[in-house]
Amino acid sequence: MKSFLKINSFNIIMKKTLLFLFAALALTTTAIAKDYPYTVVKGDATQTRVYTLANGLKVYMSVNKEKPRVQANIVVKTGSRNDPAETTGLAHYLEHLMFKGTKLFGTTDYTGEKPYLDDIERRYERYRTLIDPLQRKQAYHEIDSVSQLAARYNIPNEYDKLMASLGSEGSNAYTSNDVTCYVENIPSNEIENWASIQGDRFQNMVIRGFHTELEAVYEEKNISMGSDADKEYAALWKLLTPTHPYGTQTTIGEQEHLKNPSIVNIKKYFSRYYVPNNVAIALAGDFEPDRVIAIIDRHFGSWRPSPDLSRPEFAAQKPINAPKDSSVVGQDAENLMMAWLFKGAADAQNDTLDIIKSMLSNGKAGLFDTNINQQMKTQGVGAMLDELHDYTAFIVQGVPLQGQKLEDVRALILKEIEKLGHGTFSDDLLPAVIANKKLRFYSSLDDNGSRVDMMIDAFINDKSWESESLQLERQAKLTKQDIIDFAQKNLRADNFVCVYKRMGEDSTLKKIEKPAITPIPANREYESKFLNDIRMSKTKPIQPVFIDFNKELSFGNVKKGLPYIYKQNTTDGLFKLVFRYNFGDESDLRYSYAGAYLDFIGTNDMTVSDIKQAFYKLACSYKISTDKKNINIQLSGLNENLPKALRLLEKVLHGAKADTDSWNQFCNLIEKSRTDAKTNQKSNFEALWNYGVYGPYNPQRNDFTMKQLRAMDPQKLVALPGSLGNYAHTVLYYGPYSEKQLCDLLLQQHKVGKVWTKDPIAKPYKEQLTPKNEVIIAPYMAKNIYMRQYHNEGILWNPAKAPIETLFNQYFGGGMNTVVFQELRETRGLAYNAFARYLRPEYKTQPESFYTHIISQNDKMADCVKVFNEILDDMPQNETAFELAKQSLIKSIQSERTTKFNVISRYLFLRQLGLTHDYTQELYAKLPTLTLQDIVDFQRRNIARKPYRYIILGDEKSIDMNTLEKLGPVKRLTTEEIFGY
Repeated sequence: MKSFLKINSFNIIMKKTLLFLFAALALTTTAIAKDYPYTVVKGDATQTRVYTLANGLKVYMSVNKEKPRVQANIVVKTGSRNDPAETTGLAHYLEHLMFKGTKLFGTTDYTGEKPYLDDIERRYERYRTLIDPLQRKQAYHEIDSVSQLAARYNIPNEYDKLMASLGSEGSNAYTSNDVTCYVENIPSNEIENWASIQGDRFQNMVIRGFHTELEAVYEEKNISMGSDADKEYAALWKLLTPTHPYGTQTTIGEQEHLKNPSIVNIKKYFSRYYVPNNVAIALAGDFEPDRVIAIIDRHFGSWRPSPDLSRPEFAAQKPINAPKDSSVVGQDAENLMMAWLFKGAADAQNDTLDIIKSMLSNGKAGLFDTNINQQMKTQGVGAMLDELHDYTAFIVQGVPLQGQKLEDVRALILKEIEKLGHGTFSDDLLPAVIANKKLRFYSSLDDNGSRVDMMIDAFINDKSWESESLQLERQAKLTKQDIIDFAQKNLRADNFVCVYKRMGEDSTLKKIEKPAITPIPANREYESKFLNDIRMSKTKPIQPVFIDFNKELSFGNVKKGLPYIYKQNTTDGLFKLVFRYNFGDESDLRYSYAGAYLDFIGTNDMTVSDIKQAFYKLACSYKISTDKKNINIQLSGLNENLPKALRLLEKVLHGAKADTDSWNQFCNLIEKSRTDAKTNQKSNFEALWNYGVYGPYNPQRNDFTMKQLRAMDPQKLVALPGSLGNYAHTVLYYGPYSEKQLCDLLLQQHKVGKVWTKDPIAKPYKEQLTPKNEVIIAPYMAKNIYMRQYHNEGILWNPAKAPIETLFNQYFGGGMNTVVFQELRETRGLAYNAFARYLRPEYKTQPESFYTHIISQNDKMADCVKVFNEILDDMPQNETAFELAKQSLIKSIQSERTTKFNVISRYLFLRQLGLTHDYTQELYAKLPTLTLQDIVDFQRRNIARKPYRYIILGDEKSIDMNTLEKLGPVKRLTTEEIFGY
């Protein structure tokens, strides 16, 4: 539901299972694959092998053959913790520069390029010593001039082209306090090419395109400085670790350091930390470990280790023996963060902390859930565990009700935490938390990314794989007394810190001024020999698998008029059951409110806490969700408990008991969440975007007023979900039951009417056409703008257009190896975030459309508009880039697999489009025949020289309004107009 605050923002909703038990005590064993020894841990559900090459490179491997792809991350054991205090941000900026290439790629001629790169490096060393503004401006102009000479050799984004040629998805990287991680998801037949690229990249990185990439980091810093959550988090760690880098410096770095970068220092940092005995490769997916470890050794084995690897060490932080407070100010809603400091992630106490986190906050049965959230004593409270290498923080966040003091929220939190030390909690809570954690863990094994995350955690935090993989086994041995003793000793009312997020103007924010940068050439016509060799390399193709819904799914009727779509789960004991109705918010908004209100009330004989705890013990959960055209009631969890869970769900749906007091409290939550949304930048832009696409009648503004809500009869409202049994709907099921078992259960327990009630009439949201240029702008005081250009001619979608539209997005605006990314970020440094999409509709009655997106500094807006319009009207053309986009798309389709409940979801999506089969097969067949001219023709027909609606959220005082007024008529909207309240 659109207007609700997402309470418990740190809360991870835990699920559970009783199916899976560890068969034996943990034993670490050693095996030999050819000449590569590895260790495995008995009882490890991921069956991970851990290798260490002769040069110290650690390699983790976990096989999962669900789809022919591999999550292939490379992780370096360094982050902002290791940044020198006088040059913060090095680890993060180096992460950006790792995408710029080596001597072999990213350049047409490294020998010719190198003298200019050396000159740029020397000039930056001089630049950072200058103080006089005029001297600095002249020196930067000279750097810009030399950069133009170097850029003649540069091939921007060639790394992204390499990965696109493999069919990689999600190419990215991230930096945090202790880690820098490089992320790829590749087809399983491209491991050799991946290793070749990465082996060269990590041993031979070359810094190029420095000043334009620095602008992208500036933009990222501007976004970070405008985030109240980031400021609050930094302030919290400053209280916890006042003399440690966790508390004294941020990952992106200080503004003064970003203004005075040093290529010399970045190179030293690279040489110190980017060495094989400080790096790990984490692989999970479909591959043969014996073959792959030999490949990795071939490409990484010659990488020379550091004989004296070290990192800075810091004095231990003083114990916190009295509460410490601080405050930050900003536009976002008030809240508080509290934290207790503990030893680092590898310490055994983190096993207990992890369980305590869920005992307090699990979304259903935690002490915060039952005693605060479900009682609506605050807007929301949740807990999280922030495990870093040197220290761990146990963090609690609370959001107040309207008029409630933050200090009162803090008192409520402390009262619940105190109960842990007194043992004032149910004996069932600890075993339920353990069981839910098991379910969540085993469910996560389907995701290769989750497996890799475990590997990264173990490596970065110096945990043995036995410690990482068998945490559940240790936690299962914890007793109630263990929890009591730990809480009494460590979670006290005199050893925490607290940061209050207050409303106000942050006077400390300083925008980094836009430097004068000459755009570097994109050099699309160039290609290194390295890229050509990779692109032309022959690998054994993966044969695509297209869904045959008649084979994958079963269709039938539980009884006359009640259809079902069924897919059997043969891999584990989990299920998902959905009752899907054919109307939604466009027809009746009340159902979304009714579903949300059920989270706060009980039945005649069960309180809301009784209900939540009962579901939690059954290892099941339910949710009611609505969108524009559908209502879904979903039940999921452990299939052996499905009958009991369904019985309980039907009881809730048909027996919910409302009362005036709880309804008034619920309305207070809604009103407060609406107020809070109006202070948030992303929420403002989402509301403005809805207005820009649909006009005044849109999903944001189509809502009840608070007066209307408060006037409702809450008992009639909560009767609505139960009445849904009288409307036509479809049963969706993925689980271990046979069709007969499912039908028998539903006949016994699912209450339906004898005759279907006619669905309520919908008033559809209608995408507005864009017959002429126009600008709509809404206010938000920030150092950056959010801007989109939207075009809609009302053209209905035809599946025959899917190949050209999909390939166009892949070439033009869908990722880093696209025209948009190259022109807006790579060559000009105008944005950290920029893309464009040709949108396929969700329903056959909707039109297709196109939009661009960018977040940029206020004073760069005119440049963004200019560049976007240039590439929209005259799209840059390059045959090699086009072939790479096609190759990437083909390989992605070849290695894609739709499995489990996703098969049902895909079938329903296609039905919404009026299709009975998956058009991906036709798309795949058509792709090889498409040419660059086809893409150009498509762009000229649908995008070039078209009228656009410019949708901008920003501060008029800081924006070039003259530029906007030249684009078309400007319509100014107030915050109240875009939200509708």
